[in-house]
Amino acid sequence: SLAAKHVKIIALRCAGFNNVDLEAAKKYGMKVCRVPSYSPEAVAEHAVAMIQTLNRKTHKAYNRVREQNFSLNGLLGFDLYGKTVGVIGTGNIGRAFCKIMVGFGCQVKAFDVVANKELQSLGVEFLPVMDVFKQADIISLHCPLNESTRHLVNRETLQLMKKGVMLINTSRGGLIDTKAVIDALKSRQLGYLGIDVYEQEEKLFFRDLSASIIEDDTIQRLMSFPNVLVTAHQAFFTEEALLQIATTTLSSVQSFLQNEELAVPAARLA
Repeated sequence: SLAAKHVKIIALRCAGFNNVDLEAAKKYGMKVCRVPSYSPEAVAEHAVAMIQTLNRKTHKAYNRVREQNFSLNGLLGFDLYGKTVGVIGTGNIGRAFCKIMVGFGCQVKAFDVVANKELQSLGVEFLPVMDVFKQADIISLHCPLNESTRHLVNRETLQLMKKGVMLINTSRGGLIDTKAVIDALKSRQLGYLGIDVYEQEEKLFFRDLSASIIEDDTIQRLMSFPNVLVTAHQAFFTEEALLQIATTTLSSVQSFLQNEELAVPAARLA
């Protein structure tokens, strides 16, 4: 239908392009561009915020003191210093996240297809993904979603992890088998879960459903756990990131209109 309307370029205001049929775009002569990096620090910092919120329970403390409850019962956390943090994917966002966690004094173990020498110089140890799962107290996902990573966190890999592990996902919802995660939460194998993405988020996120009946029982069950934190795909949402998204997108469209090579194509279609 886009070809019938003479669309010549698809400008994605995001890094991922898994929702675009690149072969079909090539067939109809459409260019596809994206924004591969927009303030990776924004997403990395949000992942850290989720860790500390789950750990120190600041969201619960905030609500308590507003009701004049100044007790400390149920607010016990742990020191991040010295903990082993596993990072899956060390692209722009994963790299930024690793640097932050090194600054906290954590032992950072990472997995990527290519080890990052800069991170290694900072003390980050690169290991096979299953070894990262086994050793980490906290695991943060920063890898793309593809056939090899879909449901990377599943019943089998969850059993490899330390009992009570914290899992953070600010990358793609499909990296996690949500039903397996729910069972791991119920069995206490998974101690904390923080997600900014969800496998079925397209029916929920970026909408105000406060007056609606949500029919997705899976997300409702997830949000019923006291040790689960869900945010609605807001990790990228900073002033700096929005400016970079707009600038890169408009630059790509301008390059197309001037018959120039796209600086950030979604992928080489040739």
